[in-house]
Amino acid sequence: MKKITIAVDGFSSCGKSTMSKELAKRVGYVYVDTGAMYRGVTLYCLRNGLISDDKVDEQRLGEQIDEISITFGIDENGAQYLMLNGENVEKEIRGMEVSGKVSIVAAVPLVREAMVELQRKMGDDKGIVMDGRDIGTTVFPDAELKIFVTASPQIRAQRRLDEMRSKGNFDVTFEDILFNVEERDRIDQTRAVSPLRKADDALVLDNSEMTIDEQNEWLMAEFKKRTEL
Repeated sequence: MKKITIAVDGFSSCGKSTMSKELAKRVGYVYVDTGAMYRGVTLYCLRNGLISDDKVDEQRLGEQIDEISITFGIDENGAQYLMLNGENVEKEIRGMEVSGKVSIVAAVPLVREAMVELQRKMGDDKGIVMDGRDIGTTVFPDAELKIFVTASPQIRAQRRLDEMRSKGNFDVTFEDILFNVEERDRIDQTRAVSPLRKADDALVLDNSEMTIDEQNEWLMAEFKKRTEL
């Protein structure tokens, strides 16, 4: 069976990571959550005072970008986590503070340039499932399988709320998350560099009314079409 590159793009809180992780696990591919990478840079910016009034100090960030190390680790249960300069920050990058700023950091050209370069290196040998916003359009425009995932903002907000509460975070409301989801959509689609959009050859998956098992089987079927020729 030939190895391919799989690019999964789409809106925030669409379940891209869930389905991408499951496919990678089932077929023995490497999984990369590029959203976590941008969250890691955002956490760095917050910790170092590089964001003020929803604006990133791009000059200072440019001076420090080479000092930011973004890598992944695997815990004892086989789950992937993000490391920022050697520190496991998986929990920190999933909070609302980072969620509220990640889109403005991800829109900074020098950040996207650095992350795209790193992501392309990760996919040199194929056999990879990568999810994000611009994987099929910018990072791997020649990927053999491209998926664009979407769902209504309300459904995505509810999913995110359920996820956060399952992890013990009861400090946010549905309205807070819905506002964050819609604002991230706006920023992601209107940024100047690599805006969120469907690649011309991507398959659209609207999973608003699908179960996790149904979307996993749909993606597995599409994978088989491209690898069992």
